[in-house]
Amino acid sequence: MKVAITGKGGVGKTTLSSTLARLYADEGRTVLAADVDPDANLGLALGLSQEEVDSIIPISKMRDLVEERTGANEFNKFFKLNPDVSDIPEKFAKDINGVKLLVMGTVDVGGTGCVCPEHVMLKAILSNLTYRKNDVVIMDMEAGLEHLGRGTAANMDQFIVVIEPGSRSVQTYRNVKRLAADLGIKRVRVVANKIRDERDEAFIRDSIPAEDLLGFIHYNPEIMDADRNGKSPYDFSPAAIEEIRRIKQVLDRD
Repeated sequence: MKVAITGKGGVGKTTLSSTLARLYADEGRTVLAADVDPDANLGLALGLSQEEVDSIIPISKMRDLVEERTGANEFNKFFKLNPDVSDIPEKFAKDINGVKLLVMGTVDVGGTGCVCPEHVMLKAILSNLTYRKNDVVIMDMEAGLEHLGRGTAANMDQFIVVIEPGSRSVQTYRNVKRLAADLGIKRVRVVANKIRDERDEAFIRDSIPAEDLLGFIHYNPEIMDADRNGKSPYDFSPAAIEEIRRIKQVLDRD
């Protein structure tokens, strides 16, 4: 199972990513969770302390490693576009509650885009993750799909957009679906979070094609309590776990 979970900040994609990861880990599966969001907090949601999260150096910031694998340095402006990164997950992933966490980081490109060693490194790692046949790979992405190339995206089983019951959030889903189509991917699904009542459910059902809707996660103060206490939602909210378990069942069935 290879899943990329995306959506704007604050919609709950990290809650979904972390809970799915721990559900699969509890089944005895090998689970690798990649934090590809610049606002990296997947570690906290998996159960790490703030101090442990702060001690993790993102792959994109490991300058010596990037130079070693790509061959780029201040004297050499030419570098490998397909560096060997097959050993990176085992060497640099952090084990937490049965999940291997790999914090990717981001690349500052000044809004212009780049083909720089750090960006090439991240794309190579993401591509490598999609070839781990027997593993569950969950990528906690930002709203865009800039890190994914055509080959990487083609190996994903699902793109999941986490949205809230609102027009701007629905537009994010449509944008992601368009970007995914540009990469040759037609399977983009939706999880609607922070659902308060039947009106919210009706809005989502009217806005999202039925075949794209994976399920609902209802508004739950326990998730906010978990965040406030620096705990994993998995250890704090049985109701949310059960709703996400039902979403997982749909993923497994498909």
